[in-house]
Amino acid sequence: MSTLKGTSKSPALAVLPSAKTNDASGDAATGLRVLQPSGWPMPKGYANGISAEGRIVVTGGVIGWDQHERLPDGFLAQARQALENIAAILAEGDAEPKHLVRLTWYVVDVDEYLANLKELGRIYREIFGSHYPAMALVQVVRLVEKAARLEIEATAVVPG
Repeated sequence: MSTLKGTSKSPALAVLPSAKTNDASGDAATGLRVLQPSGWPMPKGYANGISAEGRIVVTGGVIGWDQHERLPDGFLAQARQALENIAAILAEGDAEPKHLVRLTWYVVDVDEYLANLKELGRIYREIFGSHYPAMALVQVVRLVEKAARLEIEATAVVPG
């Protein structure tokens, strides 16, 4: 965030652990820090920013099809499969969902996304746990695969 015009002070920045853990490893285990400017409301289901050091693992745009390129019917079924596909790609790169620093969601209907938010959150936590990276949601006219309802890009950083 840049400084405000006419002022020389930039906002204070709070650094929070990326996830609740039962041990003292916290940030050391993931190498991630959640960036939360002081005075800002806590986001729900995402982080405003993440700081990380390590090896970068990046996915392409991932849709909710299976290994035979079949898309299930419905937004939630496609979201579940897309998240499972991202988890599989991360594992191939020796990464885990806890290493995610950014997700960019492309949806063909924001209203469909919002109408399914509660169940989507449950599916997300089932696959990725309670780690919430920085996220963006973008509505697009359509995706390359006409039947796809969403596409997700993921970036993870594995501590070195």
